[in-house]
Amino acid sequence: MRLPAHLLRITALTSVSVLLTGCFAPSGSTSGAGSGSGKRIRVAMMNPPRSGLSPLSDDAFKLSRWATAETLVTLDANGDARPALATAWRRSGRTWTFTVRSGVTFHDGSPLTARAAAHSLTKAATASPKPRILDGVDLDVRASGDTTLTVTTAVEDPLVPQRLSSPQLSILSAGAYRGKTVSPVGTGTGAFRLTEVHGTSSAALDRYDGYWGTKAKAPGIDVTFVPDGTARAAALRGGEADIVEAVPVSQAALLDQKLITEVPMPRTNTLYLNTARGPFKDARLRAAAREAVDAGALVRGVYEGRADVAEGLLGPALPWAADARLEPARGRSRAPEGAAITIGTFTDRAELPEVAQTLQQQLQKAGFRVKLEVREYANIEADALAGAFDAFILSRATVLDSGDPAAYLYSDFASRGSFNLSQLADPAVDTALARATAAQAGAARRKAVMAAEAAVLATGAAVPLLHERVVQGDAAGVVGAEHDPRERLLVTPATHVE
Repeated sequence: MRLPAHLLRITALTSVSVLLTGCFAPSGSTSGAGSGSGKRIRVAMMNPPRSGLSPLSDDAFKLSRWATAETLVTLDANGDARPALATAWRRSGRTWTFTVRSGVTFHDGSPLTARAAAHSLTKAATASPKPRILDGVDLDVRASGDTTLTVTTAVEDPLVPQRLSSPQLSILSAGAYRGKTVSPVGTGTGAFRLTEVHGTSSAALDRYDGYWGTKAKAPGIDVTFVPDGTARAAALRGGEADIVEAVPVSQAALLDQKLITEVPMPRTNTLYLNTARGPFKDARLRAAAREAVDAGALVRGVYEGRADVAEGLLGPALPWAADARLEPARGRSRAPEGAAITIGTFTDRAELPEVAQTLQQQLQKAGFRVKLEVREYANIEADALAGAFDAFILSRATVLDSGDPAAYLYSDFASRGSFNLSQLADPAVDTALARATAAQAGAARRKAVMAAEAAVLATGAAVPLLHERVVQGDAAGVVGAEHDPRERLLVTPATHVE
């Protein structure tokens, strides 16, 4: 007899929970050197390290989420720069001068100085390959005395403080750099000291009692890497983990809803329309496609309600965007009359093929003839960038490492953008994007960004579909876990298990 789907999911969840027993530290464990009193925090993370936890890679975001490696600058909810290991900064043309915080020590006991910060940043700036945040950016970093650091760029850059907030530019002690490798073990400045890394299976951190800020409430963190989403959900359900990253939508409904939080992500699913060739070279057919799309059906059907219908390219993860949004000038549509189109997407994100199928039905109902082409991303990206499809569905991060959406808008919609799937070449859009990328950080830049969004949407080159959410699980006793749209914070000094 075949079991119903929901019973199959529950059976699988229970089986995985049994298999996971013993993979996590016991509940309430105070194990670990220097753990002190209280319970250690057990964290189940989705992706294992890909580069040995090097801060020069995407692994840097793990170090930031564990509060072990820190940067000179941090960002507030609006993406504005705030003090961290630097207490102040000022700009003069191409040069920014930072005051490095006094009284900070690295986990190996050495002091944080401007020279130590310059050494760390220079290692990043001269790495091969460079950290993503420094693509196309040349930095010259110098120390003057113990607390004065200067950063000079080849051209004027209004976003230098925001760039220095990237976890990929974390400041580590000199002992972290050994030839071509960078080790964060015992070399950060954060509230927790990384003590052990067991390949791609687990890591351990202890509270650092010499931390310059507020002392951590928890004695330590025990991290287990669990790529399987069902297994992560089982770890929360069975009490083997206190904090669980990225619970799959299919598993979220099976959990106690009090234990999960849906976090809006700076990620938008968008239908890019080819403006250079094919049917969508006609702006009226682009308008017809936009009018045919029912994004609400995608949210309800594919994402089971755990996403947000897109009002624009920038979603609720940027709290300032909705109030600043401008209404784009919309062109008139015309009947598709059987216009044949091919839509491409990829299998690497599990929901996208289903999104494509739903859009196929919606567009066919409106009068288009629609063919789908679905491959692995590695096998379809080149064709997508070359404009081989009439339309392409992409799940796209809208806020890159600097916390600024202007870089995403330029990359995707400028005539010289490196990721211009729509093949868009519109003078009004280029002008708006130039203003946004040149604007000073803060309110003026946010206003220019929203004007650029409106200019893009007026062309019909992109149909925003939905903004994704990530589901985070926190056990009943967890206090103070962060729910961060940028995925830079998770465990902080305030986080603990009661």
